Amino acid sequence: MKKIGVLHGKERSFPMAFVERINSKNISGIVAEPVRIDKAIQGEPTGYAVIIDRISQDVPFYRTWLKNEALTGTAVINNPFWWSADDKYFNNCLMTKVGVPIPKTAIIPSRDHPDDTTEESFSNLAYPMDWETIFKYVGFPAYMKPFAGGGWKHVYKLDSKEDFFDKHSETGQLVMLLQEEIVFTEYYRCYCIGRKHVRIMPYEPRNPHHLRYVASFTPSPERLKQMEEIVLRICNYLGYDFNTVELAIRDGVPYAIDFCNPAPDAERSSVGEENFAWVVETAANYAIERAMEQKAGQDNLTWGEYVKKGANKSSLV
Repeated sequence: MKKIGVLHGKERSFPMAFVERINSKNISGIVAEPVRIDKAIQGEPTGYAVIIDRISQDVPFYRTWLKNEALTGTAVINNPFWWSADDKYFNNCLMTKVGVPIPKTAIIPSRDHPDDTTEESFSNLAYPMDWETIFKYVGFPAYMKPFAGGGWKHVYKLDSKEDFFDKHSETGQLVMLLQEEIVFTEYYRCYCIGRKHVRIMPYEPRNPHHLRYVASFTPSPERLKQMEEIVLRICNYLGYDFNTVELAIRDGVPYAIDFCNPAPDAERSSVGEENFAWVVETAANYAIERAMEQKAGQDNLTWGEYVKKGANKSSLV
């Protein structure tokens, strides 16, 4: 019997529907359940062929436990080693090399010294930074947000350099991105599962959270194809099998605004019934596919093109 587990926190609608959908298919040798951990012993498998990870970004114990699962043969979705290594700034840098349009972005050192550091720890960092060049490159208005993490936490809209310094003084030890504002005419949030299944959803980030999927954008077939190709390129280079990509359309060009969401919102109450049904069915089918392919005791992780090409010492393009 091959077990498919879902590791989750307070989230309920997607994990329970995912488990029920798999079990309702009555596939011989496949069963799904919420993950249960009653001990963690190094180098020992716990019997899961596949685990969908929805929470380890917030729970360090789960993240390291998942790495042992991967080591002992579980197909963990998403790859916990890559998810531990990437960040929004690196991902933006990678997109500049693989032809994905992105906003102009600079990384900003933390306002306060990290714990256990002093001024001497920053001997290689110029002070002051070349702010004029940075501001000229990014322009105003701009957005400032943490280089890691998500959930619209600590996000600032800035109208001037004075505004920047005022808001930056509130960010403490957070390392921040300063990013060009993309004034868009259309906006889309796109699920991508298995690096092959894409659902493009009109999305209005300026609405209250519960109304963001209430949007009337109507992309042409050509625009849909263009966005699907961008989403697949992003997820294939990063190696994420469960992700959302946000695309803002400016002057006919889809800019990737936020594309590192490996535990994306899948709550029925926020994404809506049709999108919820799609993500449950598609995730269930993909998890079953990975379970059938899984080989006990071997590496069953997905690795993105960036890592694979680096391992082969070849260029990105």
